[in-house]
Amino acid sequence: MIDAVKLHRPAARRRAGLFLAEGPNLVEAALRSGSVERVFATGAAMERFADLLAEAPVRRVTERAAKALSDTVTPVGLVAQCRTIVSTWSQVAARSPRFVVVAVDISEPGNAGTLIRVADAMGADAVVLAGNSVDPFNGKSLRASAGSIFNIPVVPEGDVGAIAADLAQTGAALLATTLDGDLSLDEADAVLAGPAPGSSETRPMGSTGRRQPWPRIGSTSRCVGELRASTWPALPPFVCTPRRGCIAVNSLQYYPTKP
Repeated sequence: MIDAVKLHRPAARRRAGLFLAEGPNLVEAALRSGSVERVFATGAAMERFADLLAEAPVRRVTERAAKALSDTVTPVGLVAQCRTIVSTWSQVAARSPRFVVVAVDISEPGNAGTLIRVADAMGADAVVLAGNSVDPFNGKSLRASAGSIFNIPVVPEGDVGAIAADLAQTGAALLATTLDGDLSLDEADAVLAGPAPGSSETRPMGSTGRRQPWPRIGSTSRCVGELRASTWPALPPFVCTPRRGCIAVNSLQYYPTKP
């Protein structure tokens, strides 16, 4: 029990290869995925979620213990201890994915979780959290993912350059986003969005000699770059079709396009 409480800390999660998933939705998704080691539940939760826990490895805990295991204001007394299921970029690349969401330096847990949820809904093959991105297995990120983290491979990858190199090998040209670029969104094979229009940061993708403009949607004057990072995975399906094939990505930095 004490070891489980320690899993609120990122370092403890990494060392143990475990994390905590709280609430009926996450616990149900975790049980379906087969990643649950045990479920901590209060007596009230065992009665309330009896059907969900019918075949689960349940350990009954006190209300006080359940509160210690929770990171929410109003705990429901139901927490699953799960094995961390992560993929490597090499594993994902080896499967020749057609739709990958790549996020660079995502610092907000809620954005990371929402991005994972939207990517799952859009049929992505994997989500890559590159650079100095947040741990996707913290409580806020897990809740924002609404269980999708158990459905889609998530790759924590610090080496953005390696990912950029692999993307380049697919034939995509990697371009920095600017407000005055010379390519349109519908020319893209893969889309990596930046945090703000006009950003001059080009570290992850390098220099390619071409620039991609930030797109505008409909008659609005608001630049798409102002959208939350987690909204970006919803856009690539409009420009990446099965006929063309693509690696669609959300990266906070760049647009890969046809050379």
